[in-house]
Amino acid sequence: MTSTSTSTSATLTTATSPDPRAGRRRALLAACSAHAIHDGMTDLIYVLLPIWQSQFGISYALVGLLRGSYSGTMAGFQLLASRMARRWGRERLLVGGTALVGLAYLSVAHASGLSWLLVALVLGGLGASTQHPLASSLVTDSHEAGGGVKEALAQYNFAGDIGKTLIPGLVGLLLVVVSWQASVTLIGLMGLVAAALLWWLIPAQLRGDAHLGEQKRKTSAGSGSVSGLRALLFTGTLDSAARMGFLTFLPFLLKDKGAGTAGIGIALSLLFVGGAFGKLSCGYLGARIGMMKTVWVTESATSLLIVLSLWLPLWGLMAMLPLLGLALNGTSSVLYGVVPELAESGKREQAFALFYTGTIGGGALSPVLFGRLGDLAGIPSALICLAVLLLLTLPSSWKVQQSLDS
Repeated sequence: MTSTSTSTSATLTTATSPDPRAGRRRALLAACSAHAIHDGMTDLIYVLLPIWQSQFGISYALVGLLRGSYSGTMAGFQLLASRMARRWGRERLLVGGTALVGLAYLSVAHASGLSWLLVALVLGGLGASTQHPLASSLVTDSHEAGGGVKEALAQYNFAGDIGKTLIPGLVGLLLVVVSWQASVTLIGLMGLVAAALLWWLIPAQLRGDAHLGEQKRKTSAGSGSVSGLRALLFTGTLDSAARMGFLTFLPFLLKDKGAGTAGIGIALSLLFVGGAFGKLSCGYLGARIGMMKTVWVTESATSLLIVLSLWLPLWGLMAMLPLLGLALNGTSSVLYGVVPELAESGKREQAFALFYTGTIGGGALSPVLFGRLGDLAGIPSALICLAVLLLLTLPSSWKVQQSLDS
C-alpha cells in the first residue's frame, strides 16, 4: 500500500512539475521576440529621418539629434534598467519597456512639432534600454542549468538582425500606400501587442518575486572577474567601433568604385545577410573551439578583408561582402556569450548592461571620429586605420581568455 501511494505521488509530482526544456524554449522565444521587435523599431528611425527632415524642415544637425536622442537614451539608461530590475523584477520591466516603446511610437505618429517628436523619441529610448541587459540575462538564467548558454545567446543575437531587416522593410512597403503617420501607428500598436505576448511567453516560474529571482541568480552566478570583464568590454567596444566605422564608409567606397544607388542597396543587403548568419554561426563556433580562437579568426579575417576591399574591383567587393559581413558581425555573438561567465555574483544584468553600453557607445562615437579622419586623410587611410584598430582585439581577447581559464 505504501509503495503504491509513493508511486502515485511521484507520478503526480512529475505530471504537475513544469518541463524545464519547455521553459527554456519559451524563455528563449520571448527574448528573441523582444530583441527582434526592439532592434527593428530602433532601426526604423533610419527610414523615417528623411521624411521628418522634409516635413519639419530641419537641418542635418537636428536630424542627428533626433537619431541620437533615441540611441543615446537607450545606451545611457541600460545600467539604471538593470538596477531597477533588482527591485521591480526583470520580466516586468522588460514587458513594461516594450510597452513604453509602443506608446512612444504612437506618440510619434501624432507629433505636430519637433519638440514633441524629440520627447517621444527619448521615451522610446528609455523603454528600449530595458531590452538588451534584461533579455540577455533571461536567456542566460533559463539555459544555465541545462547548458547551451552560448548557443542560445547566438540565436538571441541573430533574432535582432531579423528584426532590423523585417520591420524597416515592412514600413518601407507601407509608405508606398499609406502615410508615415499611419505606418508608425501600426508599429506602435505592434509594440503593445508584443509586450502582451512577452508577458504570456515568459514562463510563470520566471515571473515570480523580484527578490526571490535575485537570490536565485546570486546562488547560480560565479565569482566573476572584474579585470576580465574590463578586457571584454574593451574588446567589444573596439569591435563595435570598427564595425560602425566600416558601415559608415562602405557606401562611399562603393560609389568610388562605380556603384549606383541600387548597387549600394544590394551591397548593404549582402553584408547584412552575411552578418546575420555570422552572429548565429560564430556563437556556436565559440562554444566549440573557445572564445579567443574564434575572436582571432573573425577579427583577423575582418581586418584582412577590409584592406582587400580597397583594392578589389566592384564585382570582387560585391562577391566578398557576405563573407565580410559574417566575420564583421560574428565576433559580437562570441563576446556576448562570455559575459555571464565573467559577471560577479548577483550582477549579471549589470554586466550585460555595462557591456551593451560600451559597445553601443563605441559604435556611436566611431563614425564621428573616423569620419573626421576620412575628411583629413581620405577614405582609404581611414579604413586602413580601422583594420589596424581591429587587431588590438587580439591581445585583449587573450586577456579575457586568461580570466576565463583562471
